[in-house]
This record gives sequence, structure tokens and C-alpha cells, in this order.
Amino acid sequence: MITSYKDLEVYQKSYLMALKIHQITQGYPSYERYEIGAQIRRVAMSVPLNIAEGYGKKESLAEFKRFLKMSAGSCNEMEVLIEMSKDLSYIDKETYQELINEYQLLGKKINVLIEKWR
Repeated sequence: MITSYKDLEVYQKSYLMALKIHQITQGYPSYERYEIGAQIRRVAMSVPLNIAEGYGKKESLAEFKRFLKMSAGSCNEMEVLIEMSKDLSYIDKETYQELINEYQLLGKKINVLIEKWR
């Protein structure tokens, strides 16, 4: 039974991913920690934050789904930032593939939730 946004699998996964991204960006060059590093951390945090905020407005189904759509959009944005990080040699190809796969799967799960939530 879902009694809180914390019970949602997409929230749990997105929260863990935001923590992972935060740790990874600590290894970026110092001049990038406040540029692409800060941007990627903000976007990673926006996924669970939008899920939590939208759940708080779940009395309005349309409003909850709007916030879930923003979370799904942030997953797409993360893919671009992860690709940039790889192309700038801040992450290796293995880390890139792992992160891309995780954000693609998360985005799909959010979209399934959007379709099935009643």
C-alpha cells in the first residue's frame, strides 16, 4: 500500500540516483563543479523532488501527473548531461552506460506510473 511518496519505487530509485550523481560529480575538475557539475546535480535532484511535490498534490490527478511528467523530462535532461560528461572525459564509458541505462529505465517507469495512476 502506498501511503507516502517514499513508497513509490520511482521516488526511491530517483533519490538513490541523485545521491550517486552527487558523488560522481565530486570527481569532476574543480572548474566544472560549479558549471556542468552543479547543473547535473540540480537536474538529478529535480526528479525525486518533483515526485514528492506532485504526490503532495495527488488530490488533483492532473497536477500529480504534471509533476511526474516534469520528472520524466528531467530524466531526458540527465541523459544529455551524462553524455556531455562522457564526451568531456569526466566519466568513463562504463559509468556513462550505467547511468544512461538507469535514467532511461527510470524515465520509462515514471511514464508507466503516469499512465496507470488513478
